[in-house]
Amino acid sequence: MAFTGLFLIIFLIVHAGVNSCIFLNDGGSTFNAVAHFMSHNWILRFLEVGLFAGLILHIIQGLIVWRQNRQARPVKYHVNHPQANSTWYSRSMGILGTLLLLFLIMHINHFFIGTKVALYGGDQEHNLFEEMKEVFSHWYIVVLYILGLIALFWHLLHGFQSAFQTFGMNHKRWSPIIKGAGVAYTVIICLLFAAMPLAMYFGVIA
Repeated sequence: MAFTGLFLIIFLIVHAGVNSCIFLNDGGSTFNAVAHFMSHNWILRFLEVGLFAGLILHIIQGLIVWRQNRQARPVKYHVNHPQANSTWYSRSMGILGTLLLLFLIMHINHFFIGTKVALYGGDQEHNLFEEMKEVFSHWYIVVLYILGLIALFWHLLHGFQSAFQTFGMNHKRWSPIIKGAGVAYTVIICLLFAAMPLAMYFGVIA
């Protein structure tokens, strides 16, 4: 679970970096060029298979862990004050993960499928930047994306530190540094992704 989680954390850095090309505000020229390279590079397409395998494995592992936790304590405590030693989002990873799965399905439907249809349907020209503008021209889709990113924020906030702790990096000297890095990473990634639909909807990027 921790290994696949860190793999996806690294992927988000790459994904945010590529998508951030839209902030150059050059009509999507740079973004489309980078997106074209990413979709036509055989090495990256091979890694894409690994990405989906890691994502599916992460989901399955999450369901297994959630089920094991439920079975470990089938009868709830008579007196329970979970807030005394854990955060609400660490106790809600199952719900947050489910919301992220729904968000991911929407995201793949909007951007991944069209790109692959164009690629494998005779390598047709595909303007992903214009597709983003079209998708984010609808206020309700922008709202759904922001809600999905809020779920991602809380999921990452716990998952980042939890992954390192699983690998045994739990020390009074290093834990605060890891926690701080996790908070910084989570804030930067989520703000970057949130800025994209908002900037397109409000016409900052044209």
